[in-house]
Amino acid sequence: MSGLQLRQQAILPKKPRPIISIGLGGIVHDAHYPAYKIAGFEVHSGFDLSADRATMMKEKFGIPTIHESLEDAINNAPDNAVFDVAVPGNAIVDILAKLPDGSAVLIQKPMGDDLDDARKILKICQDKNLTAAINFQLRYAPFIIAARDMIEQGLIGELYDIEARMQINTPWHLWEFLFPLPRVEILYHSIHYIDLIRSFLGTPQSVYAKTMAHPLAPDLKGGTRSMIIMDYGDNPRVNVMTNHSHAYGTEKQQSYFKFEGSKGAIKIRAGLNMNYPHGVPDTFEYALNVEDQQTTWQSLDIHGSWFPEAFIGTMASVMRKVNGETDELPTAVEDAFQTMAVVEAAYESSKDGGTLIPQA
Repeated sequence: MSGLQLRQQAILPKKPRPIISIGLGGIVHDAHYPAYKIAGFEVHSGFDLSADRATMMKEKFGIPTIHESLEDAINNAPDNAVFDVAVPGNAIVDILAKLPDGSAVLIQKPMGDDLDDARKILKICQDKNLTAAINFQLRYAPFIIAARDMIEQGLIGELYDIEARMQINTPWHLWEFLFPLPRVEILYHSIHYIDLIRSFLGTPQSVYAKTMAHPLAPDLKGGTRSMIIMDYGDNPRVNVMTNHSHAYGTEKQQSYFKFEGSKGAIKIRAGLNMNYPHGVPDTFEYALNVEDQQTTWQSLDIHGSWFPEAFIGTMASVMRKVNGETDELPTAVEDAFQTMAVVEAAYESSKDGGTLIPQA
């Protein structure tokens, strides 16, 4: 195995703040609370529209207080709390409007259902002076932190090529709320990869995209397959390719991120997407070109994964920002708005269609 030493973990706040959960759905159960337990973050209290759901979460995770209303949760929050809002996109604006001015808040992605929603969310956060971030947690997955460390050290040189490819069999029935939505694949899945790529390269000049449904998932009108080209000029080439209906066993499934540079390359298997929700082990491989030596691929041990460890990083970043421990808030609503703009452009490109073939 490799002897390369890379950073893999998010920086934790020196003084963690109490967390108020607004919404206690599946993502909180599967990722938020397991991550907070690992990090030692305190969940102060929670609220969910379903009393039964809230009771189950209280019993499983030992939430000290479950509130009967959103207003109770807000009115009884400590002054130094961080609000952890994990609700459908169309409910975000109304909740933000009720938070005290100057609050700290982490908002589950996406930033609304479309760019108009994102504008409203951005405006209310700015008008109320909220320290607000969107939970684009893939940026903080241990394998991404390690890749970013390698790239920032210049170990693979200038980036020439980034690719995200998902050829998987996603169990969409786990998210029933998605079925009636007009936008699904890009807005709820590929948005992670768009945001991740933006975190390395910034916002692209333009986007070429096509998203569509699949005959094996005809009830998901919002699409389960996408091809997205993010245009950064001649370099680097950037592709996001997804097919969520590869229903032929796991042997030929793919879930990877690839970074190629002038001096080396990184390939990461994000195992969570394969055989979801159980997943398969992640892998981190890299190759470095060394003069007069044959290029060989090496493996790096990665500690932790996308779920739940990546969710430590987004909450930690909000806490550190509001504590004054850092001036940076990587997934701040201002930056997340740009990710939503790329998503919007992808849908517009898909709707407009390709260039027609010239006739003789």
